[in-house]
Amino acid sequence: MGADRSYAYGAAAGLLGDLLLGDPRRGHPVAAFGRVAAAVDRALWHDHRGWGAAHTVVCAGGAVALGTLAARAVRPSPAASAALTAAATWAVVGGTSLAREARTIGRALESGDVEAARARLPHLCGRDPQALDADGIARAVVESVAENTSDAVVGALVWGAVAGVPGLLGFRAVNTLDAMVGHKSPRYRRYGWASARLDDLAGWPGARLTAVLAAAAGPDPRGALRAWKADARRHPSPNAGPVEASFAGALGVRLGGTLSYGGRVEHRPVLNGDTGRAVRITDIDRAVQLSRRVGLLALGGTVAARLLVKSVKGLKGRAK
Repeated sequence: MGADRSYAYGAAAGLLGDLLLGDPRRGHPVAAFGRVAAAVDRALWHDHRGWGAAHTVVCAGGAVALGTLAARAVRPSPAASAALTAAATWAVVGGTSLAREARTIGRALESGDVEAARARLPHLCGRDPQALDADGIARAVVESVAENTSDAVVGALVWGAVAGVPGLLGFRAVNTLDAMVGHKSPRYRRYGWASARLDDLAGWPGARLTAVLAAAAGPDPRGALRAWKADARRHPSPNAGPVEASFAGALGVRLGGTLSYGGRVEHRPVLNGDTGRAVRITDIDRAVQLSRRVGLLALGGTVAARLLVKSVKGLKGRAK
């Protein structure tokens, strides 16, 4: 069993593990990384881009180095390589937890318990829940499912296909750092700049693949492509824009509009506003189902691409 087959089996096993088990309630590796990153933050923080860049290099570079050392250690054993890839994939993807949180909020809304939905929303996204009614919460959930399909599933699989275990760990590290320090708060406006920009770069291919797959797997492919083309560039995020626009078009809903984060109000462009309707509570489950289909297609596509590239390189090597 070659290295690329080991990766293919391991990635499939890791995604299956996430589907069956989800994230552990305690001792999650990403949470452990977050504690380390927070300690580095306390040690290095200065209101300066250079110190923030150092924080990014130490934390993200450390994750990549750890993945590289682990991959080299198990390289002689294909079975161990597959097991390491499975463990890394399970640790960095979060599709099942994303679906569970979204559906928990959806059930609360269906039962009319808006306060319970508000209390749960911070587990999924950073919106101010008290500023949202039931329809606003439903819209926030659908938007979060769309964006996190790219961040928590597809982006990791893309970088895993490119760079194996170091790519998996590195992508999750960069994405976690962006969530921790990449926001535009007074403390992190300069210090978090490097993490935010690196996350934009790392997330670029996964976001475009997510948008393509949402169009392919959704109930309205033409609507998804139309909304992506018309509205993605209007979104302030270069990666959330294509993903949210494609999901909006695929599901036939309107996303975007006025948002509130930490007391700061943003007026974002409406996505799929010409043809979409307002988000309903039932759209939460539709978004979750689309997210799952996108994740499975991403696994198949990225693994196939990795195996194809390896085969082409092998043919070229034999031709020489």
